[in-house]
Amino acid sequence: MKFEKPIPVKEIAAMIGAELSGNENLMATGINEIHKVETGDISFVDFEKYYNACLHSAATIIIINKKVAAPEGKALLVLDDPFSAYVSLVKRFRPFVPAHTPVSDTAVIGEGTVLQPNVFVGHHVRIGKNCIIHPNVTIYDHTIIGDNVIIHAGTVIGADAFYFKKRADREVMYDKLESCGRVIIEHDVEIGAGCTIDKGVSGDTIIGAGTRFDNMIHVGHGAVIGRNCLFAAQVGIGGKAIIEDNVILWGQVGVSKDLTIGKGAVVYAQSGVPASLEGGKVYFGSPVTDAREKQRELAWIKRIPEMWAKLNS
Repeated sequence: MKFEKPIPVKEIAAMIGAELSGNENLMATGINEIHKVETGDISFVDFEKYYNACLHSAATIIIINKKVAAPEGKALLVLDDPFSAYVSLVKRFRPFVPAHTPVSDTAVIGEGTVLQPNVFVGHHVRIGKNCIIHPNVTIYDHTIIGDNVIIHAGTVIGADAFYFKKRADREVMYDKLESCGRVIIEHDVEIGAGCTIDKGVSGDTIIGAGTRFDNMIHVGHGAVIGRNCLFAAQVGIGGKAIIEDNVILWGQVGVSKDLTIGKGAVVYAQSGVPASLEGGKVYFGSPVTDAREKQRELAWIKRIPEMWAKLNS
């Protein structure tokens, strides 16, 4: 998320009650998770094993829970609970604003676009030309939709990320990491009925041009789906996964978070993808392997009773 205007780091420190070290003259231009950060962004780290990655990332301002040397050109904001401080900044700069009309006055809707009955369009949404949005679609704030997009009934675009911090010492254990990202749907995309596409925690969830979704598809926060992909029913994509162009995922494929599926890969139905896959190949199984190898393996498994009977005879 980018701020409307740069904010002095001294002001940020005062807002969250942090001790400021390093360059005190910096200006914050946005807020971001570690995997999405750009120069000028604020990020946070609260586990020592991630200190090095965060301190040497593109983040300019880092909220941290231990006094360490600030890398050159960066500022550190030191306090006990970076997670809660980060959440407080999200709530301050992108607060929840209730809706009072089905289509927000701040939404921009292109020429030729049709909104069927009971469509909800939130604040600061932009929808391109010649789109068809079918009944009961919900489009959350700040979503961007390109031209010639079709979204079928009951789909939800831009719900919050599924992202929590566990507090084991409390009765209510999970603190929500508030989402301030967006969903961006590029031109010529079709999204089936009953799909859910979550916004990024701080960056963008992106659906590439020409991609087609069947019904009941879920895309997690911050995932990036390439151009001309094809997903069959009940595919689930974990947060921050990267699916490159021309990938086909058949029904009920489950894709874990933080991985990449290479360009042109095909994954057969009911497969599980726990780690990155090379492009241009066909996969099957859970966990997936080369489809032909898995099919040979299954053929041998079917012969086990026959082989066992021969051994016993």
